[in-house]
Amino acid sequence: MVQHSHSVLACLDVETAPESALIPPGTDPSAFPKLPYHRVVAVSFVEAEIALDDSGYEWYRVTGVRSGGREDYTEAQILKAFWRWFADRKPRVVTYNGRGFDLPLLKLRALFHGVAAESWYKAGDKWSTYGQRYSADWHCDLYDVLSDFGATRNLGGLDDVCRSMGLPGKIGGHGSEVADMITQGRIADVRAYCEGDVLNTFALYVRYALLSGRTTVVGHNRSLESLIDLLGRERKDRLHLGKFLDMWTESTARRGMPLLLPEPPVVRSADSIEERHLESEHVLPV
Repeated sequence: MVQHSHSVLACLDVETAPESALIPPGTDPSAFPKLPYHRVVAVSFVEAEIALDDSGYEWYRVTGVRSGGREDYTEAQILKAFWRWFADRKPRVVTYNGRGFDLPLLKLRALFHGVAAESWYKAGDKWSTYGQRYSADWHCDLYDVLSDFGATRNLGGLDDVCRSMGLPGKIGGHGSEVADMITQGRIADVRAYCEGDVLNTFALYVRYALLSGRTTVVGHNRSLESLIDLLGRERKDRLHLGKFLDMWTESTARRGMPLLLPEPPVVRSADSIEERHLESEHVLPV
C-alpha cells in the first residue's frame, strides 16, 4: 500500500532558448549555456487525476495534454501562469532530469522576474515536500530514481530510455534546435515538440509506477488506455498527438511488444471455488 498526498499528477517539461543579452562576452557560442543564461519559451505537461482502485492502488486518468499560456506570451507571463496553475493544482510533479534542470530553471527565472512560487516552498514538511530529493510522492524525477540517484552514470536521456520500452522518443525535433525554431517564429512547433516529451514522460512514469508498486498491471493499462483515448479524440485538431500515437503503435508492433501489458487472470476466492465444487456434485448426469 502507498501513501497518497496528491490528487493530480503533472508530467512537466520545459523548453528554453539562450538569453543572449546575459551571456558574458567571450563565451564559447557552441557551449550549452549555464542555467542563469536560459529563458523559458514553453512549459508543457500531461495532467492526470490520481485515481484509486478498490485495493488502494493508483491509476492515472488523463485530463489534458497542453502547453501553458498562449503562443504570444512573454517569459514573465508564462511563469506567472505556471506558478498560478501550480498553486491551484498542487500536483505530484513528474519530470526527467527535472530536478537538475527544469525546476531549478523555473524557480530561477521566477526569481529574475519577481514572480512568487511559494506553493513550491511552503508545501509539506521537512521530509515530505517538493524540495526533498527522495520524496518521489511529491517530485518524481525519473532520471534520479531510475539511475539510483546517480549510482548509475550511463542511463542516458529520456529519448534513450523511452525508445528502449517501445515509446516513440523524441518527435518533431531536438532540444538543440529549439533556439533556431524560436528565431524562425515557430513557437507552435516548439510547444508541440515539448508536448511530445511529456507524453513520453507520462508513459514512462506509468511503467515506473508498476515497477515501484504504486499501480497494478490493470491500473497500468487503464492509465495508458486513458492516454490513448485522449490522443485519439484530439488527433484531428492537433496533428502531433496523432503522430505520437501512430509512432507508438508502429514501434511496439515492429518490436513485437504489446502496447498494453497482458493482464493476470482473475483469481476466484477459495469460497467461490468450493461453492462451484459443491454445486457440481448435485448436478444429475444426463
